[in-house]
Amino acid sequence: MGHIIKSVPEDSLGAELGLLPGDEILALNGEALVDVIDYQALQSGTDLTVAFRRGGEEQEVECEKEEWEELGVEFMDGLLKTRVCQNHCIFCFIDQMPPNCRPSLYVKDDDWRMSLMMGNFVTLTNVNDEEMRRIVRRHASPLYISVHATNPEVRRRMMRNPRAGNILAQLRTLKEAGIRFHCQIVLCPGENDGEVLEETLTDLLALRPAAQSVAVVPVGLTGFRQGLYPLRPFSPGEADALLRQVSRWQKKCWKEIGTRFVFASDEFYCLAGRSIPAESCYEDFPQIENGVGLFATLRAEFEDALSQLRETEEEKRFTIACGVSVAPLLSDMIFAHKWRHVKLSIVPVRSGFFGGAVTVTGLVAGQDLVRDLRGREDLGTVLIVESMLRAEGDLFLDDMTLSEVRAAVGAPVRVIENTGAALAEALCTGSEDENG
Repeated sequence: MGHIIKSVPEDSLGAELGLLPGDEILALNGEALVDVIDYQALQSGTDLTVAFRRGGEEQEVECEKEEWEELGVEFMDGLLKTRVCQNHCIFCFIDQMPPNCRPSLYVKDDDWRMSLMMGNFVTLTNVNDEEMRRIVRRHASPLYISVHATNPEVRRRMMRNPRAGNILAQLRTLKEAGIRFHCQIVLCPGENDGEVLEETLTDLLALRPAAQSVAVVPVGLTGFRQGLYPLRPFSPGEADALLRQVSRWQKKCWKEIGTRFVFASDEFYCLAGRSIPAESCYEDFPQIENGVGLFATLRAEFEDALSQLRETEEEKRFTIACGVSVAPLLSDMIFAHKWRHVKLSIVPVRSGFFGGAVTVTGLVAGQDLVRDLRGREDLGTVLIVESMLRAEGDLFLDDMTLSEVRAAVGAPVRVIENTGAALAEALCTGSEDENG
């Protein structure tokens, strides 16, 4: 099966070659066109041969081109149909989603191509030998891989997939091919922590330099786990013990290989009631999108921006609405400074939408904001971060619109970027434009 062309821009190479909408591209330079990864790789040279089908007849055109030049055509299927997860992980967050959410929130993707292009974490359990050879052939690097445990029995049990025990062999194949990868461990108390974690970190360290970094993040649990595998959250004491274990590994790795290699997510520091380490402790922030060093960056950006800004001379009031876990850290950061004209309050918002167990800011829903803010006196302008909204910036997780939240709260609500600089600017300039 090929891929049907949807459109051919007039100034594209495809137009020069005489390709038309409705043509079915079969192969590039003699190789079958599977997806967008092949499309990018196979047309990267200076010689290009395009095999296609038109009206039931197979044809072929060829040309010489600049190395960077692409066909420039648009395909009906976008060349990428997301591959879904084949696991049934005991900690799967999607299985814990509230009912009646928009369909896109229930999609379980597990696609190495999305890992390469967007940094999504993948398990590799749906990658067969042929697909692994294609990963190697296309030199898909770096990848972001959910390891969880290298012990085959533990990983199979946690992911409830007989193919899950093959992870070390897959990672060794990637290493031999010169492909680099970042690893994630979703830690579940009593399942893959303690000695199991020690074994996993030992195995991953042996895969250096292909293994670039390891992030250890706590399992996320919601209030919708009826009928699911019995899991519990980490206690503050257990979180503290985990951080001591990670610290020991960081010292070992720094001495032996010049990198800390293993990093704990910010949430573990919040759970343990510890201060977030300095920005320098996260090196080049290899897994900041995984919540590792995010607050250290926020703090450094905030301090740097404040040093270059002047506080407004007008009397202003702001309420910062955030997740429960980050509220103490945010409070320490903001109230370390003396504000003369700006009055501030921080409201930790409970995630009732997820049953109260979720504490991160990005999972605060519109109804949660309304519940915890409505009726409060003198809110001023409410500041929230854009990560509470979907990419289009219009809907919260519970499908409430930004306009609906503003009306229900009864105060201006301003959306800012999730950066320290944006927060400092919002507070110092005193802008109350609710549209940000």
